[in-house]
Amino acid sequence: MSCPFNLVHFSGLDKMLLTRTSKSGLWTLQKTYWFRTCPPAYLASSPSRPHGTWNSAGSTRRRFVVAAGAGLGIGTILAYGNYRRQAAEVDPPASTSGPPFPVFTRQEVACHHSDADRVWVTYGSDVFDVTDFLELHPGGKSKILLAAGGALEPFWALYAMHKQEHVLEILQSYKVGELSPEEPPQPSVGDPYAEDPPRHPALKINTLKPFNAEPPSEVIAENYLTPSPFFFKRNHLPVPLVDPAAYRLHVQDACGRTLSLSLRDLKRSFRKHDVVATVQCAGNRRAEMNALQSTNRLGWGIGAISTACWGGVLLRDVLVHAGYQPGDEGHVCFEGLDRDQSGTVYGASIPLKKAMNPEGDVLLAYEMNGEELPRDHGFPLRVVVPGTVGARSVKWLTRISVGPEESKSHWQRKDYKGFSPAVTWDTVDFSKAPSIQEMPVQSAITEPSPDASVTPGELTVKGYAWSGGGRNVIRVDVSLDGGKSWREAELTGEEQLPGRAWAWKLWQLKASVPTGTKQLNIVCKAVDSSYNEQPDTVGPIWNILGVLNNAWHRVRISVGED
Repeated sequence: MSCPFNLVHFSGLDKMLLTRTSKSGLWTLQKTYWFRTCPPAYLASSPSRPHGTWNSAGSTRRRFVVAAGAGLGIGTILAYGNYRRQAAEVDPPASTSGPPFPVFTRQEVACHHSDADRVWVTYGSDVFDVTDFLELHPGGKSKILLAAGGALEPFWALYAMHKQEHVLEILQSYKVGELSPEEPPQPSVGDPYAEDPPRHPALKINTLKPFNAEPPSEVIAENYLTPSPFFFKRNHLPVPLVDPAAYRLHVQDACGRTLSLSLRDLKRSFRKHDVVATVQCAGNRRAEMNALQSTNRLGWGIGAISTACWGGVLLRDVLVHAGYQPGDEGHVCFEGLDRDQSGTVYGASIPLKKAMNPEGDVLLAYEMNGEELPRDHGFPLRVVVPGTVGARSVKWLTRISVGPEESKSHWQRKDYKGFSPAVTWDTVDFSKAPSIQEMPVQSAITEPSPDASVTPGELTVKGYAWSGGGRNVIRVDVSLDGGKSWREAELTGEEQLPGRAWAWKLWQLKASVPTGTKQLNIVCKAVDSSYNEQPDTVGPIWNILGVLNNAWHRVRISVGED
């Protein structure tokens, strides 16, 4: 039976308030939205639930969304939650004789586990209908469906970045009920990150679980090769514990069979190579994009980039051993040993052409800066894809396969892609954007730090510059007045072969600050060997994933008296 209603009045979101009537158990909009409530026959009631069955009331709630003329995107959900609270504070609804939300058992929640039945989840003692959020979830619909009909706690223990205020606000906007007080509490979940390795205390932490952190800006350009403890940490899942003696790399050969290679096999059967390469996360400098318009993703500063000397065997040599030939087409897919509770592992891929290129220098690395690979950086074996976004350099590598399509991993198909500033979470189509591979030209100022204060006299400005695809950085321009005038910085770093400039250049500029100067607006921009230059502002390159920010980097500092 349908539930008719009449939309009587509308005057904006700022006064709307969704409440539950005391007699019928229905949801109805007070203040500016007035609905004729459903007749009692619409509800299927039972002695155990005097307020009616939520399936019917849920339909009323969905019709409200249609009547309001809005599909709830993330921003709308947040706005709605805020407006609802504000309205409640100004004019709270009349007190009701029953609880403010229907009460359910875990068994009743478990019945809602697919799109057809509505997808319900619990968190704490609350019940949420997240069906309308499935397609909007940045982590993909499949991840929410893992918790369908059950508790979020086991999954949020793994993806602990959910425990942020904006995420909780989004979740609260989908609340449809509460768990019965008679239900036993959700069993405590063991910490999947309990075995993570220790980290340097100076790192600036973005998230603890999974661990994502960057070095302080003043440390970044101190060394051409980044010391392993200060190399930025980018983890998507808990760091796996791997027994190197039992470890095996599984490689699909050209005949479809699987080769199993131990670390000893790799070290004995293939020549070792050393490659100095910079690894940069696609989200480096995302904080500047978030300052313009929030992406609700990790707010990296300028430190999601580091450089190391990687030691290992060429991926090309292993693929040739497995029967692949130069000129073969396709994609090389990688899988790591880090996995979530469903068994889903981190995965990514690169074009086979890159892997088989004799000058591509793609490594299966077991050393970092002359030492055994640290756990945070992929022990005992990882991929290092020079010149390419860090997301393709899969850590804790366990499987390599070759096929006509790129990896089906979420991180290949539904993440690490660039979009127009016009694309929103309501309009995004991940299938229409290619996966990020080579990175654009980049530079940043590491010293002085933002909001620093200097005195008149000599000032040294330091930073780094790098470009993807093996393109060498040929120049870094620095301005002390916001881009009105420019000076060329001095570049330092190892000589690199044309087309194989995998590592960054460090740069510095010595300048004189005249007496009487009150403020410096320092700007840097790099130019690579293809004469690609950085865009001057963030706005035209802002995107919903907050990736590929390579706008001019700016640092404003004050000048005090000598």
